Amino acid sequence: MLRGMSRLVVRCFSVSFDGFGAGPDQSEDHPLGVDGQDIMQWFFPTRAFQSVHGAGDGGETGVDHGVAAKAFDNVGAWVMGRNMFGPVRGPWPDEAWTGWWGDEPPYHCDVFVLTHHARKPLAMTGGTTFHFVTDGHRAALELARTAAAGKDVRIGGGVSTVRAYLEDKLVDEAHFAMRPTLLGRGEALFAGLDLRALGYQITETVTGERATHVYLRR
Repeated sequence: MLRGMSRLVVRCFSVSFDGFGAGPDQSEDHPLGVDGQDIMQWFFPTRAFQSVHGAGDGGETGVDHGVAAKAFDNVGAWVMGRNMFGPVRGPWPDEAWTGWWGDEPPYHCDVFVLTHHARKPLAMTGGTTFHFVTDGHRAALELARTAAAGKDVRIGGGVSTVRAYLEDKLVDEAHFAMRPTLLGRGEALFAGLDLRALGYQITETVTGERATHVYLRR
Protein backbone atom coordinates (compact mmCIF):
# COMPACT_ATOMS: atom_id res chain seq x y z
CA MET A 1 0.00 0.00 0.00
CA LEU A 2 1.35 3.41 -0.92
CA ARG A 3 2.16 5.86 1.85
CA GLY A 4 -0.81 8.10 2.62
CA MET A 5 -3.33 5.80 0.94
CA SER A 6 -6.45 4.88 2.89
CA ARG A 7 -6.39 1.49 4.55
CA LEU A 8 -9.14 -0.98 3.73
CA VAL A 9 -10.52 -2.46 6.94
CA VAL A 10 -13.12 -4.93 8.13
CA ARG A 11 -14.41 -4.20 11.63
CA CYS A 12 -16.95 -5.91 13.86
CA PHE A 13 -17.90 -8.45 11.21
CA SER A 14 -19.80 -11.17 13.06
CA VAL A 15 -19.34 -14.83 12.24
CA SER A 16 -20.74 -17.99 13.82
CA PHE A 17 -18.58 -20.77 15.25
CA ASP A 18 -19.30 -22.83 12.12
CA GLY A 19 -18.14 -20.03 9.85
CA PHE A 20 -21.28 -18.31 8.61
CA GLY A 21 -21.45 -14.53 8.28
CA ALA A 22 -25.20 -14.52 7.56
CA GLY A 23 -28.09 -16.93 7.64
CA PRO A 24 -29.99 -18.13 4.56
CA ASP A 25 -33.01 -16.53 2.88
CA GLN A 26 -32.46 -12.85 3.57
CA SER A 27 -35.66 -10.80 3.40
CA GLU A 28 -37.13 -7.64 4.84
CA ASP A 29 -38.28 -9.70 7.83
CA HIS A 30 -34.84 -11.34 8.15
CA PRO A 31 -32.21 -8.70 7.34
CA LEU A 32 -29.36 -11.05 8.32
CA GLY A 33 -31.03 -14.17 6.95
CA VAL A 34 -32.96 -16.73 8.97
CA ASP A 35 -31.36 -16.98 12.45
CA GLY A 36 -28.67 -14.52 11.35
CA GLN A 37 -29.42 -12.23 14.27
CA ASP A 38 -27.79 -14.85 16.53
CA ILE A 39 -24.32 -13.81 15.40
CA MET A 40 -25.03 -10.18 16.35
CA GLN A 41 -26.00 -10.88 19.95
CA TRP A 42 -22.62 -9.66 21.16
CA PHE A 43 -23.25 -6.24 19.60
CA PHE A 44 -26.91 -5.54 20.35
CA PRO A 45 -26.47 -5.27 24.16
CA THR A 46 -23.62 -2.73 23.95
CA ARG A 47 -23.89 0.98 24.59
CA ALA A 48 -22.16 1.46 21.22
CA PHE A 49 -25.13 -0.15 19.45
CA GLN A 50 -27.71 1.61 21.61
CA SER A 51 -26.21 5.06 21.02
CA VAL A 52 -25.79 4.60 17.26
CA HIS A 53 -29.45 3.62 16.99
CA GLY A 54 -30.79 6.44 19.13
CA ALA A 55 -31.47 4.53 22.34
CA GLY A 56 -29.68 7.05 24.55
CA ASP A 57 -27.10 6.11 27.16
CA GLY A 58 -28.33 2.59 27.84
CA GLY A 59 -26.45 -0.60 27.09
CA GLU A 60 -23.44 -2.43 28.45
CA THR A 61 -19.97 -0.87 28.61
CA GLY A 62 -17.69 -3.91 28.80
CA VAL A 63 -15.12 -5.34 26.39
CA ASP A 64 -17.57 -5.88 23.54
CA HIS A 65 -18.72 -2.27 23.83
CA GLY A 66 -15.15 -0.99 23.74
CA VAL A 67 -14.38 -2.96 20.61
CA ALA A 68 -17.57 -1.78 18.90
CA ALA A 69 -17.06 1.86 19.89
CA LYS A 70 -13.61 1.95 18.28
CA ALA A 71 -14.89 0.49 15.02
CA PHE A 72 -16.00 3.88 13.70
CA ASP A 73 -12.68 5.59 14.47
CA ASN A 74 -10.97 7.22 11.48
CA VAL A 75 -13.48 5.85 8.93
CA GLY A 76 -13.88 8.20 5.98
CA ALA A 77 -15.97 6.04 3.62
CA TRP A 78 -17.64 2.65 3.39
CA VAL A 79 -18.10 -0.06 0.76
CA MET A 80 -20.94 -2.57 1.00
CA GLY A 81 -22.68 -5.13 -1.16
CA ARG A 82 -26.18 -4.60 -2.40
CA ASN A 83 -27.55 -7.29 -0.08
CA MET A 84 -26.20 -5.29 2.85
CA PHE A 85 -28.10 -2.25 1.60
CA GLY A 86 -31.40 -4.11 1.33
CA PRO A 87 -33.36 -7.19 0.23
CA VAL A 88 -34.43 -5.85 -3.20
CA ARG A 89 -33.10 -8.03 -6.05
CA GLY A 90 -32.68 -7.39 -9.77
CA PRO A 91 -33.39 -4.02 -11.41
CA TRP A 92 -34.59 -1.39 -8.97
CA PRO A 93 -38.41 -1.30 -9.30
CA ASP A 94 -38.39 2.24 -7.88
CA GLU A 95 -36.41 4.28 -5.37
CA ALA A 96 -38.66 3.56 -2.41
CA TRP A 97 -36.09 1.40 -0.61
CA THR A 98 -33.55 3.62 1.18
CA GLY A 99 -31.87 1.07 3.47
CA TRP A 100 -32.47 -0.62 6.79
CA TRP A 101 -31.52 2.36 8.94
CA GLY A 102 -34.35 4.87 8.71
CA ASP A 103 -33.88 8.51 7.72
CA GLU A 104 -30.47 8.87 9.40
CA PRO A 105 -28.12 5.94 8.76
CA PRO A 106 -25.16 5.51 11.15
CA TYR A 107 -22.45 6.09 8.52
CA HIS A 108 -22.32 9.91 8.22
CA CYS A 109 -20.09 9.79 5.13
CA ASP A 110 -20.07 8.41 1.58
CA VAL A 111 -21.08 4.75 1.21
CA PHE A 112 -20.41 2.90 -2.05
CA VAL A 113 -22.88 0.09 -2.76
CA LEU A 114 -21.92 -2.68 -5.19
CA THR A 115 -24.70 -3.47 -7.63
CA HIS A 116 -25.33 -4.59 -11.21
CA HIS A 117 -28.13 -2.06 -11.61
CA ALA A 118 -27.55 1.68 -11.79
CA ARG A 119 -29.29 4.09 -9.46
CA LYS A 120 -28.69 7.76 -8.76
CA PRO A 121 -26.96 8.72 -5.48
CA LEU A 122 -29.13 8.79 -2.39
CA ALA A 123 -28.44 11.55 0.14
CA MET A 124 -29.74 10.92 3.66
CA THR A 125 -30.03 12.92 6.87
CA GLY A 126 -26.79 13.13 8.86
CA GLY A 127 -24.33 13.26 5.99
CA THR A 128 -24.65 9.74 4.57
CA THR A 129 -24.80 9.51 0.78
CA PHE A 130 -25.20 6.12 -0.87
CA HIS A 131 -23.49 5.82 -4.27
CA PHE A 132 -24.39 2.82 -6.42
CA VAL A 133 -21.37 1.39 -8.26
CA THR A 134 -21.82 -0.91 -11.24
CA ASP A 135 -18.14 -1.31 -12.20
CA GLY A 136 -17.13 -3.85 -9.57
CA HIS A 137 -15.48 -3.92 -6.17
CA ARG A 138 -12.12 -2.54 -7.28
CA ALA A 139 -13.76 0.52 -8.84
CA ALA A 140 -15.83 1.02 -5.70
CA LEU A 141 -12.67 0.90 -3.58
CA GLU A 142 -10.96 3.58 -5.65
CA LEU A 143 -14.01 5.84 -5.34
CA ALA A 144 -14.18 5.19 -1.62
CA ARG A 145 -10.48 5.95 -1.13
CA THR A 146 -10.92 9.27 -2.88
CA ALA A 147 -13.94 10.10 -0.73
CA ALA A 148 -12.15 9.00 2.46
CA ALA A 149 -9.40 11.60 1.88
CA GLY A 150 -6.74 9.63 3.73
CA LYS A 151 -8.99 8.07 6.36
CA ASP A 152 -9.81 4.36 6.40
CA VAL A 153 -12.32 2.72 4.08
CA ARG A 154 -14.47 0.22 5.98
CA ILE A 155 -16.19 -2.77 4.38
CA GLY A 156 -19.75 -2.99 5.67
CA GLY A 157 -20.48 -6.50 4.31
CA GLY A 158 -21.97 -8.75 3.37
CA VAL A 159 -20.11 -12.03 3.10
CA SER A 160 -19.49 -12.00 -0.67
CA THR A 161 -18.12 -8.46 -0.50
CA VAL A 162 -15.72 -9.25 2.34
CA ARG A 163 -14.59 -12.41 0.53
CA ALA A 164 -13.96 -10.53 -2.73
CA TYR A 165 -11.63 -8.04 -1.07
CA LEU A 166 -9.85 -10.72 0.97
CA GLU A 167 -9.33 -12.87 -2.12
CA ASP A 168 -7.81 -9.94 -4.00
CA LYS A 169 -5.44 -9.24 -1.07
CA LEU A 170 -6.89 -5.76 -0.68
CA VAL A 171 -7.85 -5.89 2.99
CA ASP A 172 -5.18 -4.37 5.22
CA GLU A 173 -6.77 -5.21 8.57
CA ALA A 174 -9.76 -7.35 9.52
CA HIS A 175 -11.62 -7.82 12.80
CA PHE A 176 -14.05 -10.72 13.11
CA ALA A 177 -16.35 -11.14 16.11
CA MET A 178 -16.61 -14.90 16.54
CA ARG A 179 -19.88 -15.86 18.24
CA PRO A 180 -20.29 -19.19 20.08
CA THR A 181 -23.39 -20.11 18.13
CA LEU A 182 -24.17 -22.44 15.23
CA LEU A 183 -26.14 -21.36 12.18
CA GLY A 184 -25.77 -24.63 10.30
CA ARG A 185 -26.40 -23.01 6.94
CA GLY A 186 -26.21 -19.63 5.29
CA GLU A 187 -23.36 -17.64 3.76
CA ALA A 188 -19.99 -19.24 4.50
CA LEU A 189 -17.34 -16.61 5.15
CA PHE A 190 -14.11 -18.59 4.90
CA ALA A 191 -15.00 -21.64 2.78
CA GLY A 192 -12.41 -22.10 0.03
CA LEU A 193 -10.31 -19.10 1.16
CA ASP A 194 -6.69 -19.93 2.01
CA LEU A 195 -6.07 -16.87 4.16
CA ARG A 196 -2.58 -17.99 5.07
CA ALA A 197 -1.57 -18.33 1.43
CA LEU A 198 -3.11 -14.92 0.75
CA GLY A 199 -0.73 -13.42 3.29
CA TYR A 200 -3.02 -12.87 6.27
CA GLN A 201 -2.03 -13.66 9.82
CA ILE A 202 -3.76 -13.39 13.18
CA THR A 203 -2.23 -10.57 15.19
CA GLU A 204 -4.49 -10.41 18.24
CA THR A 205 -7.43 -12.05 19.97
CA VAL A 206 -9.59 -10.37 22.62
CA THR A 207 -12.18 -12.20 24.72
CA GLY A 208 -15.37 -10.22 25.15
CA GLU A 209 -18.54 -10.93 27.08
CA ARG A 210 -20.33 -12.59 24.16
CA ALA A 211 -17.74 -12.92 21.38
CA THR A 212 -14.07 -13.57 20.77
CA HIS A 213 -12.57 -10.78 18.68
CA VAL A 214 -9.97 -11.97 16.18
CA TYR A 215 -7.75 -9.50 14.32
CA LEU A 216 -5.96 -10.25 11.05
CA ARG A 217 -3.45 -8.24 9.07
CA ARG A 218 -1.70 -8.62 5.78
